Amino acid sequence: MSRIMEEQVLLFGEDVNYDRAKEVKEFDETKAGVKGLLDSGIVKLPRIFIHPKESLPKYDATSSCLFHVPVIDFTGYEKCRRLEIINEIKEASETWGFFQMVNHGVPVCVMDEMLKVIKVFHEQPREVKKEWYSRDHKMKVRYFCNGDLLVAKAANWRDTIMFDFQDGPLDPQGYPLVCREAVNKYMEHILKLKELLSELMSEALGLKKDYLTNIECMKSETVVCHYYPVCPEPDLTFGTTKHSDPSSLTILLQDTIGGLQVLHQNRWVNVNPIHGAFVANIGDFMQLISNDKFKSVEHRVVAGSVGPRASVACHVYPNAFQKYRPIEEFTSDENPAKYRETNITEYLTHFRSKGLDGYKALPYFRL
Repeated sequence: MSRIMEEQVLLFGEDVNYDRAKEVKEFDETKAGVKGLLDSGIVKLPRIFIHPKESLPKYDATSSCLFHVPVIDFTGYEKCRRLEIINEIKEASETWGFFQMVNHGVPVCVMDEMLKVIKVFHEQPREVKKEWYSRDHKMKVRYFCNGDLLVAKAANWRDTIMFDFQDGPLDPQGYPLVCREAVNKYMEHILKLKELLSELMSEALGLKKDYLTNIECMKSETVVCHYYPVCPEPDLTFGTTKHSDPSSLTILLQDTIGGLQVLHQNRWVNVNPIHGAFVANIGDFMQLISNDKFKSVEHRVVAGSVGPRASVACHVYPNAFQKYRPIEEFTSDENPAKYRETNITEYLTHFRSKGLDGYKALPYFRL
């Protein structure tokens, strides 16, 4: 019997002696993450990381030949090319839900340094990292393995350090020393890019450029810095399971390893890395307030035998104390509101309760 077949038998419960919760608890208590497993010399994945066969990636060479994620050059966004850029954002947000950005104003050296220090943090000894390990959402800076580890049916092959700015700016003295300066400088630039995108996306929606800012739809941020070590059995697991983001917008910095894929026309398409580019993707909350005008699409990260891979995702969120419903301009008698009123706190509570289970959270809020 093949390794995959053996594991499928176990996953579907025919091993009555297997205690998944116990294995998850024991792994979590090591505070070593998947990097710790790799450092221990494992050659086979622990069962908690093995996904059902039907959900595992299938190689499709044609998808990334037929389709290419839009790349938008932001040169001239202030004057001569602004309308052209707005139209490109509009088309990409309506049809792909994803686009890459080049010449966006953030220095490439700042981006490269951010990716470098994220790898440095995760490659420190366990004894150094474990002081940051926590599953407490009240901790504004924390390191963990799989945010949904305790509820997911199968874990993903990645570790994360998160910086939560949803309640406002953080004191850089509260960051790990190895990444303190780089994170602080990176955030200065990413906040400027966020403000620019708020304007351009408002205009792409056909609204005044300060609309999304005024309704505080892009008010705060959470920055999650993922580390994907080389995987001993990449065909049995994921770096990140299929999901869509609960944010208004996500601004992603990825290194050049690759592995990110977006679902487009029912086919998985590689988001090929471009050095110096950011990836932007529409979040569920933007789809909700735009009444499906802009699309929040599913994406995933495949596990790899090459790496490590690093990425930095800045999830942009609305005001946590404000309720939102589809914007009036996008509703009519012929096109009524498709979603009920909610706030980001309720949305995230639902999103976290289900984990990355392969299903979108958005339909739960549909009228």
